[in-house]
Amino acid sequence: MSTLNSTQLLEQLNWRYAVKKFDANKKIAAADWSTLEQVLTLTPSSYGLQPWKFMIIQNPAVRQQLTPLTWGQTQVQDCSHFVVFTHLRKINESYIHKYVQAIAKTRGVPSESLKGFAEMMIGDVVKGPRSKVADTWAAKQCYIAMGNLMTSAAVLGIDTCPMEGLEPAGYDKVLGLEASEYQTVMAVACGYRHAEDAYQKLKKARFESREVITIV
Repeated sequence: MSTLNSTQLLEQLNWRYAVKKFDANKKIAAADWSTLEQVLTLTPSSYGLQPWKFMIIQNPAVRQQLTPLTWGQTQVQDCSHFVVFTHLRKINESYIHKYVQAIAKTRGVPSESLKGFAEMMIGDVVKGPRSKVADTWAAKQCYIAMGNLMTSAAVLGIDTCPMEGLEPAGYDKVLGLEASEYQTVMAVACGYRHAEDAYQKLKKARFESREVITIV
């Protein structure tokens, strides 16, 4: 298996920044976007439950409706691919059993062998104390996916911009999610930086490692 070396990885992470202006004429190649979709589906989550749905918004009319709900940020319309991250409003036993069936099918084992695992998850996120904050817990899982997408895109030389500055309820209405199991939490614009985006020339402002990392 080939991997990036340490220098290459750090070069890409330093190259990455939150793009403020995308080049609307530059589109992500189909093969590269397919890879990033797989990155999203491969994202780790607590218990592996994947309590999310990623909506790729390519319809220009829909993007236009979402722009004023995103503080008028032009990245929504100018980027190549716009990803809206949504999460389950509630985790129920039906979802747990669906996940267990998927494990059994993928690994070729009887679902009965996973009964203990299913009961543990149900006892935690469905009936346990976590059930009272399951929506917040699910939303936090989406941030793992967001970071995974942004880092992987940077490795491929693809730009991104994380966007929490949006109105979730407004997004839900436009995207037809109001009566669904899912709700919006944030979005990520993906594409290629415009030559006129001045932010790409700014040096990263980060605290030194000794201020944010403690060895115990």
